[in-house]
Amino acid sequence: MSRVAKIPISIPNGTSVDIKKGIVKVKGPKGELKEIFDDNFVNISFNNEEVTVKAVDVSESHSRAMSGTARALIANMVHGVSVGFEKKLSLVGVGYKAQAKNKVLNLSLGFSHPIDLNLPDDIVASTPTPTEILITGASKQKVGQIAAEIRAHRPPEPYKGKGVRYSDEVVILKETKKK
Repeated sequence: MSRVAKIPISIPNGTSVDIKKGIVKVKGPKGELKEIFDDNFVNISFNNEEVTVKAVDVSESHSRAMSGTARALIANMVHGVSVGFEKKLSLVGVGYKAQAKNKVLNLSLGFSHPIDLNLPDDIVASTPTPTEILITGASKQKVGQIAAEIRAHRPPEPYKGKGVRYSDEVVILKETKKK
């Protein structure tokens, strides 16, 4: 059995879990998430405010692997609807700035035109300063995907380090050409 799947997921107060035929719905103060799991590989059960995930056939490697994956996904869903996830991006470069209005993120990244990025309903972007972007939401996958899409508009270049980067990202600068 997967070592990850052995750990039960405790459900915090204010969060509810509904499991029916491989469909897991988690509802909390930050929103509601739903995920579909294959009943042929994993058994998901909910009792005593804990969710446990077990492989259907322990001798089959795919079933063991899916039990760990399912447990990690459910744990992320529970964390997302109760606490939420966030990614912080920083803009490095002269004139690079961002501004969040409603569900639109306006980016000025040195192009001849501004970039307007429409955000999904369950993702919130805020700009504490013009050179910082904070993306928050209940789904870890969606938060990471939106952050990666924003970064892809102008990834950090290796000579001056200009571009959009994650706040904890370390950009190793190359040495310029010598005569």
